[in-house]
Amino acid sequence: MFDGYDSCSEESTSSSSSEDSEDEVPSIPASLPIIKNNGQVYTYPDGKAGMATCEMCGMVGVRDAFYSKTKRFCSVSCSRSYSSNSKKASIMARLQGKPPTKKAKVLQKQPLMAKLAAYAQYQASQQQQNLAKSKAGESPIPVECFDWGRYICSNNLVGAPVSCFKHVPMGTCWGDLAEGVRVEVLNSDTNLSTKVYWIAGIVKLAGFKALLRYEGFDNDTIRDFWCNLCVPEIHPVGWCASSGKPLVPPKSIQNKYSNWKAFLVKRLTGAKTLPPDFAAKVHENMQFPFKKLMRVEVVDKTHLCRTRVALVEQVIGGRLRLVYEESSDDFWCHMYSPLIHAIGWSRSIGHRFKRSDVSKKIDGQMDAPAPLFAKVKDVDQSGEWFKDGMKLEAIDPLNLSAICVATVRKVLADGYLMIAIDGSEAADGSDWFCYHSTSPSIFPAGFCGINNIELTPPRAFRKSQRRAVFGRWVTKANQTLNVTLSMVKLIIMLWMMY
Repeated sequence: MFDGYDSCSEESTSSSSSEDSEDEVPSIPASLPIIKNNGQVYTYPDGKAGMATCEMCGMVGVRDAFYSKTKRFCSVSCSRSYSSNSKKASIMARLQGKPPTKKAKVLQKQPLMAKLAAYAQYQASQQQQNLAKSKAGESPIPVECFDWGRYICSNNLVGAPVSCFKHVPMGTCWGDLAEGVRVEVLNSDTNLSTKVYWIAGIVKLAGFKALLRYEGFDNDTIRDFWCNLCVPEIHPVGWCASSGKPLVPPKSIQNKYSNWKAFLVKRLTGAKTLPPDFAAKVHENMQFPFKKLMRVEVVDKTHLCRTRVALVEQVIGGRLRLVYEESSDDFWCHMYSPLIHAIGWSRSIGHRFKRSDVSKKIDGQMDAPAPLFAKVKDVDQSGEWFKDGMKLEAIDPLNLSAICVATVRKVLADGYLMIAIDGSEAADGSDWFCYHSTSPSIFPAGFCGINNIELTPPRAFRKSQRRAVFGRWVTKANQTLNVTLSMVKLIIMLWMMY
């Protein structure tokens, strides 16, 4: 229930906790517009005085359209049900020894839809306030994130190295970063008021994250800490000397050695560190070719058979937040995703395309250049090639765990194919989907059979197969019954003879 909702009601209602708990929603402030109707107070998102609420079912509607002179009910049935429930409530009160009230109360739930609508408006207003604060320069409250370090160490797991991911920043220039590499980092184990640094070695790597240990702690893990190697606070050995920054040993071990300079010279001789241009490479890799307000063609997620224009709204880590033109609907995909294409791609290969009513671009918008998109392999179509109506096996894009019997519905240019799943195809072809001929999601007929993989047959085939199995079972049952009857007859004849 809304906090304060029941307190401002002139007639509080009693209800069972097990049922009303399902209708509970977070509280909203009392600043939202309030309508008082027939002795009960309700909260609505618009605050129009011409609205009314049915006292039986809680439906909200126009007051003039409600039933009876008092406009207390939305229909005749609600009025009769209310009257019946009032009598029941009065009888129950007498049986329980409670004094009769001036007006019997109906045990009903509060209008949940009205509460949810009001709460939705409250959330929208809060989001607008947060957006205004962010534009004014106020930093948002940080959200607690997943602790990769604790997760990996507590379960003794291994993270995939960055060099395995060629599509991410630093994926192609991660180099020889490995355990044992030394870096210069901020010294957090000190009482000094100024920033000081110390040398640490990489103990364990997991993606961009590294478990570091300050030099001098040897096998002591008490001061180990996880850090992202691509943050500005990570430097190659020698950076402090060239930048005039102080190297100060951690206070926990500052008395462990009398000559720290000699200790470092001995430990760092022959050791590896970050390349001198590591920070420059990180900065360069964080620059992405796609920019805000670039226009692209992308698959329409409501109709997989066609594409439509979308605008790039955000670019984060190579991932694009796209907003469909003439819509507020958005979604994320990677800039190398096969779902996005340059403007004009659909026309060039003969793919379906949803045209928009936008006559001209808004200031700042531009078509994303064609070289920014992932290029597909050239295919040789001189010999035998796909034709409309050919059968194959294909992964269902809406159920990636299923390989289904499918049909090539249309052969497009540049090696693209429009494919439909047999047995569940829409009459208008709205569920066709586009795969390239080099896609690892399509296979020749029999692929699942030779690899002992389950193949999803068409629905009609499954029904006919079930009928065939049932028919064979009936035939076998009849044969068994006939044999049994013959045996019974033979036994009777032999008994009569003897």
